[in-house]
Amino acid sequence: MAAGSEGAGSGPGTDFDRSRKDRTPQGGTVEQAKEACLRLLAVRARSRAELAQRLATKGYTPEITEEALSRLAGVGLIDDAAFAAEWVHARHTFSGKGKQALAQELRRKGVDRADSAAALDAISSDDEAERAADLVRRKLRSIPAGLDREKVLRRLVGMLARRGYSQSLAFTVVKAELAADE
Repeated sequence: MAAGSEGAGSGPGTDFDRSRKDRTPQGGTVEQAKEACLRLLAVRARSRAELAQRLATKGYTPEITEEALSRLAGVGLIDDAAFAAEWVHARHTFSGKGKQALAQELRRKGVDRADSAAALDAISSDDEAERAADLVRRKLRSIPAGLDREKVLRRLVGMLARRGYSQSLAFTVVKAELAADE
């Protein structure tokens, strides 16, 4: 390769070259890892496990990751219990998710069972039944008139089941709403 044929911005002294020199052989510094976490947290709240996973994909070592996450947790920027409570409230209220679906989502996000259980306990049985009834009432508006009652029942129970409501709750709510609709 001839001298001067390097691509623009890739020679010595460029920003690209400096960023490589600032990196430790292990894949990054604690400060860089903290900055990466702060950028992710600026978009939305995240669990500690989500942040650890994202840092690992960026090439940070487990030691650097743990140090950065511990510092952020120390100042209250990472709190899985608060994350779980916020997640459950938002997903139940705005997406109509039931407890089963929410528990599964929190498991996928790496929130431990104790934090998940505490957040899910914030949803009472009455709250869950009321949210399910609201979803059924909304769905009933779009179901064609004259459709077989059993078919409507199956569709509505299936809709609630896909959203994470227990089969018994779904069946009870749908039967009650169908009776009220008639």
